Amino acid sequence: MFSTKWIPASVAGAAILSFAPVAQAQQGGMDQVINETVAPVSNVIAGAIFYSVSFGDVEFPLIVGWLVLAASIFTLYFGFVQFRKFGHAISLVKGDYSDPNDAGEVSHFQALATALSGTVGLGNIAGVAVAISIGGPGATFWMILAGLLGMASKFTECTLGVKFRNEYADGRISGGPMYYLSKGLKEQGKPGLGRVLAVVFSVCCIGGAVGGGNMFQANQAFQQIVNVTGGEQSFFAGNGWLFGLVMAAIVGMVIIGGIKSIAKVTEKIVPFMAVIYVISGLVIIGMNLDHAGDAIYRIFNGAFTGAGVAGGMVGALIQGFKRAAFSNEAGIGSAAIAHSAVRTKEPITEGYVALLEPFIDTVVICTMTAIVITISGELQTDLTGVALTSAAYATAFSWFPIVLALAVVLFAFSTMLSWSYYGLKAWTYLFGEGKGKETVFKAFFCLCVIIGASMNLGPVIDFSDAMIFAMALPNVVGLYFLMPVVKREAAQYWQKIERGEIKRVK
Repeated sequence: MFSTKWIPASVAGAAILSFAPVAQAQQGGMDQVINETVAPVSNVIAGAIFYSVSFGDVEFPLIVGWLVLAASIFTLYFGFVQFRKFGHAISLVKGDYSDPNDAGEVSHFQALATALSGTVGLGNIAGVAVAISIGGPGATFWMILAGLLGMASKFTECTLGVKFRNEYADGRISGGPMYYLSKGLKEQGKPGLGRVLAVVFSVCCIGGAVGGGNMFQANQAFQQIVNVTGGEQSFFAGNGWLFGLVMAAIVGMVIIGGIKSIAKVTEKIVPFMAVIYVISGLVIIGMNLDHAGDAIYRIFNGAFTGAGVAGGMVGALIQGFKRAAFSNEAGIGSAAIAHSAVRTKEPITEGYVALLEPFIDTVVICTMTAIVITISGELQTDLTGVALTSAAYATAFSWFPIVLALAVVLFAFSTMLSWSYYGLKAWTYLFGEGKGKETVFKAFFCLCVIIGASMNLGPVIDFSDAMIFAMALPNVVGLYFLMPVVKREAAQYWQKIERGEIKRVK
């Protein structure tokens, strides 16, 4: 959104440019033809979706305001559920209430890992660096606040994802915003509106999955591999198609098995990625413990006084909110597709599990990046994006750029897995279920991996980013209509626990 894996070029181009040197060698020819063809449409759509208003010298995308406002409303409406039920969410992920006989395809933990793999990534590495480069360390405070609010959005949309999912005789599940928009609003006597919103969401989801969730990931992973293997002298330089072919083959082997196969991979990759990244950050903080107090002071002080390049307090607030929205995708609706496949007969349980996502993605991992950058002193340099994050970690570990390259590849791979599933479910909603129709989409998705790794796709990526954030427009409208459904589900669930109908299984 770039989500937590990508950052819209129109919003944080500096993060993209930090990967750019290798891409220059691949410009021209077919790249130019595609870019020139797509650019006119891309510019109009991206300009509309990312339309910004000025606050002094700072631009604020209205789509970010749309997401933060929704998160604030859900937080108040559900009585700060993200704080009250945080402990219960942990219990659910641990499987304390799981019944293996419940309908669904994956466990609570697997659903959480799959959804996290679609958000934790490049945005946490490069996007945070861009935010505090512009807004100063104080942007971190507002980023954390927006992440905490976003937990309520995830709670709302993922509860509805399970509530209105389709369960098929062979055990397969299809769910997500397209289903709760169409089925949920139909129950409220608005079938036409629901159908329109569902179709708009599905079209945007497919566009975002193929572009930002696929081609951009392959492109950035390839460029980082080239950068750490010799740059222009690397064997891979100019051979993006070869890297893409290998990546496509690996992705294809996983996604052909559906959500169960994807979940088995992501439940291993996501914790591995997060643990390595967070432990590295904690070690750096530990090595600079005498500066930790100053870093925390700068974060809180900068949140209200401003210490960035632009905008003072307003600039810090905008950059923090922007990074949180682009990172955890709360309100976009994508995560609800993965969570819909969970094994449960109580929709609200997956809402509780899902609220952990923005906490892990934004409050923990993004904050870790921000503190390391602040404490390292690299913020005073001219670096930005992934180059700034890499330099900050390299102050303690000279070999960290290699680890970062591995992280980028794993982040890209896990993002492609998640978004292949998101795009597939939007595809089958529009064109119907069936092995043949699914195979067509999966084959096309793998082809796009090769294209993404071997081409410079500026306008294509701008377009796909706009598609991803456009998903938030129909999704949030539907969430406002369906909030009472979620509140009823919560009330019924806790009544069952009080009556002893729902018990701990371990």
